[in-house]
Amino acid sequence: RDAEAWAKCYHSDFQFVRHQSGTNMDLNQTKEMVKMMYANDAVVIHSQRCIYENEDIIVAHQIMDFPDNTREAVMVVHTVENGLIVRTETGATQLSK
Repeated sequence: RDAEAWAKCYHSDFQFVRHQSGTNMDLNQTKEMVKMMYANDAVVIHSQRCIYENEDIIVAHQIMDFPDNTREAVMVVHTVENGLIVRTETGATQLSK
């Protein structure tokens, strides 16, 4: 839950593409969102696992609980350049708790 340490893994040109909402965020916007999520104990990540990774891509899946009492299955695809994540795309499916 350290947003500063988290941000060190991301490229300065980072883009976060959220397919569920159709929105994009840059690194600073994403960092602010991550800070809020890390500060809220109601945000819980369950069953986080890496599906596949190499030097160009990381594919992960996780179940997340949110403060509004919702739960989502989240597929995450990170594009990697020069050892840093430059783009993240997510798709989420609402689950019942």
